[in-house]
Amino acid sequence: MGYDQVLSDLVGLLEDARRAAARSVNALMTATYWLVGRRIVEGEQQGAARARYGEALIEKLSQDLGRRFGRGFSMRNLEQMRRFYLAWPIPQTASAESKSLLGATNPQTASAISGSGKGRVPAAAVTPSNMEKVQTASALLPRDLPTIAAHLPLPWSHYVKLLSVEKAEARTFYEAEAIRGGWNVRQLGRQISSQFYERTLLSKNKAAMLRKGSTPRPGDAVSPEEEIKDPLVLEFLGLKDEYSESELEEALITKLESFLLELGDGFTFVGRQRRLRIGDEWYRIDLLFFHRRLRCLVVIDLKLGKFTHADAGQMHLYLNYAREHWTLPEENPPVGVILCAQKDEAVVHYALEGLPNKVLAAEYRMALPDEKLLAEELQRTRLLLEHRGK
Repeated sequence: MGYDQVLSDLVGLLEDARRAAARSVNALMTATYWLVGRRIVEGEQQGAARARYGEALIEKLSQDLGRRFGRGFSMRNLEQMRRFYLAWPIPQTASAESKSLLGATNPQTASAISGSGKGRVPAAAVTPSNMEKVQTASALLPRDLPTIAAHLPLPWSHYVKLLSVEKAEARTFYEAEAIRGGWNVRQLGRQISSQFYERTLLSKNKAAMLRKGSTPRPGDAVSPEEEIKDPLVLEFLGLKDEYSESELEEALITKLESFLLELGDGFTFVGRQRRLRIGDEWYRIDLLFFHRRLRCLVVIDLKLGKFTHADAGQMHLYLNYAREHWTLPEENPPVGVILCAQKDEAVVHYALEGLPNKVLAAEYRMALPDEKLLAEELQRTRLLLEHRGK
């Protein structure tokens, strides 16, 4: 056996092990959040009739759990866990009746499309008349997490996506197809956003549509590192969120961080790989600085490819978020810097369009590093790092 074969075998072994670890963590996380949702529902004492109490309970839990465990327990997240428990009830026994309620076997695609299948009970179907079929407070304990996980075969990130689907029939369909086709969260999100359920309903050749839908696209691939460093997994484990798409990007970010601080023109380092959540989507900002002279945050995003309009749109999304959530009342609006480290050239783009007046924009231009200077440093650093890597 040659060296290349040995290396290939070890790479495969390690990647499989990482994926297995991610699946294990995801299964426990999903089961845990189901239990959290159940306890909230029980705490509300059928909160549908006591909505104000239920909201106050979630707000208080968010504050106390946040202090104890850090991120991951916002009111939005806790409400998702509550809805998750209601939308995916697990029956108390393994009788034929409870198997029908739970959907012991994966819902069949045809029945999911027609709405006639006996899949999981959607949130709208959980009523006082069938609530007794759902577990009581003393029936399931944390030691039963593997049992609960067995009834919830998808990762938590998938269920978060599924909760965004309003129609119970569509939600059942997407769940069944995700299980059948082994969809990762990117595939699931793409299918939901492209209305795959509705398109399949209207199609005259549903089998062909389903075959086409189960075929992954290049952009759907998720590496073992991405699975392990998923923001939800990091949040659940209480780990620090340090992430980079490649060694080159990580090295460039480190060099640029030092370069900006060495300029001595008022840059103060705030953080790197700063995570933010908009809706159910997660994003990461490569570098975040505060400029003392301009009294504003500076958001820096690094791209290894060509600058596109999509990059500008994403930066404005970051700036809107930073303005609303991170900017203090006495501070100026944040500014964005997009750095594109292409093979043939380096491009720097300042996002200043959101500033309230031209005078402030001109002041920003004067105080911030010249775009050409940044581009030259980016190009020089990239060439140096690539040369060292040879």
